Amino acid sequence: MPVLLRSAGRVLGPLVLALPTLLAACTSEQPPAPPPADAAPVQVDAAWDELAALAAAAQDRHLVAQYVYGRPGQPDRTIVFTSANDGSWRVDVPGGALGGTADVSMASTADGLFQCALPSAGHAGAASCVRLGDRDDAIPRRLDPRVQHPLTDWLDVLTDRRAPLAVAPATAPEGVTGTCYSVESTSASLNAPLDVGIYCYDRDGTPTGVRTAAGTLRLAAPPAPAPATVQLAGPVVIDREPLDTAAPPTPDPSESPSAGTP
Repeated sequence: MPVLLRSAGRVLGPLVLALPTLLAACTSEQPPAPPPADAAPVQVDAAWDELAALAAAAQDRHLVAQYVYGRPGQPDRTIVFTSANDGSWRVDVPGGALGGTADVSMASTADGLFQCALPSAGHAGAASCVRLGDRDDAIPRRLDPRVQHPLTDWLDVLTDRRAPLAVAPATAPEGVTGTCYSVESTSASLNAPLDVGIYCYDRDGTPTGVRTAAGTLRLAAPPAPAPATVQLAGPVVIDREPLDTAAPPTPDPSESPSAGTP
């Protein structure tokens, strides 16, 4: 029996001595720990969640607000936006038609979508309105002053998480308060759902500013309470064409009759 024990010891001895080395080798061959997950997508999703919540609050925010509208190379103008309690809206745009020579008011009511020409250099006489279509119809591009979109239908896009947009926190443009977000298009389509730029809101959903390639809107004063519904700027007429945003073409003198022509 002692001989057998001595023989077993001679066999097990090297195995016992080699065991720590084998364990160390196994440990060293374990796969490395995975790198930490990238937090950027989470931050982007959080930014859009925040913006979508503010845009939804803006949809429910009824008010009368004045905005300073600025474009490079042009004097600032004061835009008056009304969002009434019944869901109708109106925006008065100085210089919104005929190349900046005519003032217009765009309105959406239960009776439809309207453009009203206001007394100005490009429109003599009293205010009058032309029906453009149903209240949710798109404004034809040639008639569209565009400044109303960030306050009206683009809010639908900002609350739609299926829209091809990328959203990130942004610094407020000069003179603008509130929380701001940079909005970029992720689609190569020429018909983007909105203008890319910076969109800013107060905590209650009040739009405080927008900066896009079309210009900058900046809330000029605290908003006033909303009316029950908006009123058109004038009577609806059928004998007048709506005013284009572009300036009318300059008449060709060669096509005008001379002073001596009967």
